[in-house]
Amino acid sequence: MNTVVKNWHIVTVLENGELVGKVLWGICVEDETLRFDTGDYVCSSKIVEIIPTEKLVKTCKGSSYLLEGDGTTTEVNVEDFDLLRQGFSPDEINRIRAVQQDKIN
Repeated sequence: MNTVVKNWHIVTVLENGELVGKVLWGICVEDETLRFDTGDYVCSSKIVEIIPTEKLVKTCKGSSYLLEGDGTTTEVNVEDFDLLRQGFSPDEINRIRAVQQDKIN
């Protein structure tokens, strides 16, 4: 185990409705690699394996994340991926997009 996260999301990234990949977004509880401080957001590289029975996620860069508590799955469009990387949660991104859509309509 490298990093423990809470308030996590398995985020499906889509482009024109097609799967680009999945990443993990969450809040750091503990990090053995010392990359993240407690309370920092974490946005992983592309997920290569999810082991639900162990609540474990593995990424293409070799990181392992232990999922604490309940989480959720969500989708974002590829054009919103930079917002994830900047620290916006999937919920925040969806609220931003909803407000923008309301202004258009």
